[in-house]
Amino acid sequence: MTIDAVSLAQALIRCPSVTPEDAGAVALVAEAAEKLGFVCHRLRMETPGTAAIENLYARHGTGGPNFCFAGHTDVVPAGDEKLWRSNPFAADIRDGVLYGRGAADMKSAIAAFLAAAERVLEGGEVRGSISLLITGDEEGPNINGTKRVLDWLRERGERLDHCIVGEPTAASEAGDTIKIGRRGSMRVEIAVRGVQGHTAYPGRALNPIPILASLVTRLSEEPLDHGTEHFEPSTLVFTTFDVGNTAGNVSPPEARAACNIRFNDLHTPETMLRRIETAAQQVARETGSEISLSSSVGGIAFVTQPGQFTNLLARAVEQVTGAAPQFSTTGGTSDARFIKDHCPVAEIGLAGATMHKVNECVATGEIERLTDIYTAILQAYFADQPE
Repeated sequence: MTIDAVSLAQALIRCPSVTPEDAGAVALVAEAAEKLGFVCHRLRMETPGTAAIENLYARHGTGGPNFCFAGHTDVVPAGDEKLWRSNPFAADIRDGVLYGRGAADMKSAIAAFLAAAERVLEGGEVRGSISLLITGDEEGPNINGTKRVLDWLRERGERLDHCIVGEPTAASEAGDTIKIGRRGSMRVEIAVRGVQGHTAYPGRALNPIPILASLVTRLSEEPLDHGTEHFEPSTLVFTTFDVGNTAGNVSPPEARAACNIRFNDLHTPETMLRRIETAAQQVARETGSEISLSSSVGGIAFVTQPGQFTNLLARAVEQVTGAAPQFSTTGGTSDARFIKDHCPVAEIGLAGATMHKVNECVATGEIERLTDIYTAILQAYFADQPE
């Protein structure tokens, strides 16, 4: 064996690849993959007005089916390094625990999959292809990352048959949870236009603050739904309420608020926006104010229906851990939202309790456990290929 998952994870963490910087992380993955016989395509992608991103597509084999592992080498900023037990990019191991930015999210998973791929390839068990889709733009705006690589693959006529994403999806131990879908995500900004006025003469003004407060309350109090078979109830959470008024005796001309909506498969961005528009129009009529909305979509709700593929994954996990994993659709968005348009996709990784936090870490034993899980998945996939 040439790849030690823990050592490779350390090497990747030592690349301070805070989005959009690569810091050599993609090259390190490509180097390890090439040693295993993967054909690597380094894809530097950029769009006018955005930073260039380093991506990688690597494939071992030319036949089908093509089993893909997707992941990202970019990480969020470390924050105040004084709060860390050691340098966040030193990748120190203490008492069997690997510390560093990206340890959980998700450089260790990339290392684990490469180590697993080596095992399976050496065993001659692959009847088809194994591929890697690695991006440096998952934690950023997602403009020049996975979505662009998938477009590149489509243009080449290259097909992915099934995919797992190595996001930190576990609740406590690697493999205890398989994400088979994700909720949709969108942001809506609301602006209420009133009439500025002196607080001593409120009748001569139209104060937008209570108007916006009424709309915020109305939207916050009404449940969106009660959940579905695979999803928990959708949520609408207000994140800002801004006036920008520094005068103590003047009511402002405008008030703004923004909310984040996580919605299940009962909704689309269009139906969510119509719901807010209806409430806003009603409040505007009642108050004589002007209310405007703007929105942006982070992802659409999707689910990989339980079946042959998800059952294969679950059996492989149970073979290693001795416990059946839970299927889940909780959490935020991931690049699986792009991959689901190309092939069935699920997410299996480490526990996410420390991701994006100070002293992000993972037990080295968990990296080894995840390597065993990925090995079992690859062996099962090429022994009994799902449709």
